[in-house]
Amino acid sequence: MRFLMMVKIDPGADRGEVRRSDLNAMDEYNQALRDAGALVAVDGLRDSSHGSRVTFEDGGAVVKDGPFTESKELVAGFWILELGSHTEAIEWAKRIPFANGEGVEIRQIAEDSDFENIK
Repeated sequence: MRFLMMVKIDPGADRGEVRRSDLNAMDEYNQALRDAGALVAVDGLRDSSHGSRVTFEDGGAVVKDGPFTESKELVAGFWILELGSHTEAIEWAKRIPFANGEGVEIRQIAEDSDFENIK
């Protein structure tokens, strides 16, 4: 089973200064995922001023460029993991070297078999 762990942030929150020790701890965490054979992909995302949103209205596409300051949360990064269970994904998430208040949302990625009974 594949799982997506999304790092969500408040776009207006002061995230403080990134320290080398924080980056080293995250590198060690990511290496542990690689060593376990669980890591499919991992990346951080640039801030929303470099993004766009595309919505659909009346049969057409509407594009809004960032930043998205009206949002309560933005996805700042992600991991995709190949694991045996949702419980295992939670156990890996508990090991992320985050500061107080930071966290992730875990979602299982839909597989082709999830859509076999759709008519």
